[in-house]
Amino acid sequence: MRDPEDLPLVEGLRRGEPRALEAAYLKYRARTYGFLLRLSRRREVADELLQETWLKLARAGVGLAEDTDLAAWLFTVARNAWVSHRRWSMLDLSRLVALGDEPEWLASEAAGPEEDEERRRAMVRLSRALDRLSASDREVLLLVGVEGFEQEEAAKILGIRYDTFRQRLARARARLAERLEAS
Repeated sequence: MRDPEDLPLVEGLRRGEPRALEAAYLKYRARTYGFLLRLSRRREVADELLQETWLKLARAGVGLAEDTDLAAWLFTVARNAWVSHRRWSMLDLSRLVALGDEPEWLASEAAGPEEDEERRRAMVRLSRALDRLSASDREVLLLVGVEGFEQEEAAKILGIRYDTFRQRLARARARLAERLEAS
């Protein structure tokens, strides 16, 4: 699902052009941040991981291959930053205690008109069901369902075979359906 508009961005990044990095940031910042926020469920963690992701692009941009799928590259780096953070978090008891908190972005969401209330409730149910899934289930669902990556691309981002990804996605969808039914 490579975006043809990314070709000049990748070329500019390979030449070390600051404008290319800025354009990539403007195009992909919100999606990358949303992905990290949904994975981590904490704004400060998502902010930190987003910075790491963009610093990595700033440093590695000149070494990108000509045919780099920029979105897939960014999401791979963001996901790897999350995995690394999660490993280190397991050693930090203060972070472990905070993992059960409700996401800030969900808690602060204001209720709209009556017709939006039903939608908001469904989103809250979905968010809570996602929160009760393992991180590996959440990441496959977010990559395909929220970020819109094709399954083959999502498998590459996760560094797993396509068949393995399909199995993980099917299991994650089944577990999500179970959590939704239970709520």
